[in-house]
Amino acid sequence: MNEEKLVAVQRNYFGDIISFQTSEGRIISYRKALQEVEQGNIVGVEIIEQQDGHLSLETQSADGFDQYPTIY
Repeated sequence: MNEEKLVAVQRNYFGDIISFQTSEGRIISYRKALQEVEQGNIVGVEIIEQQDGHLSLETQSADGFDQYPTIY
């Protein structure tokens, strides 16, 4: 599998990211994106451990995911 990038986001009613679109056109859940970043299949983002122990994704860009277009 080629290295993919995250290119768009889908947010829920509260503004939380719930899924991503990849550069290959796949729609994947936030949890699946965490797994694929960890496996090295998705590049351009990193996994950060929050103070409460939860893992989250963070872009290498200063703007974060706010600059990403919406999937729907």
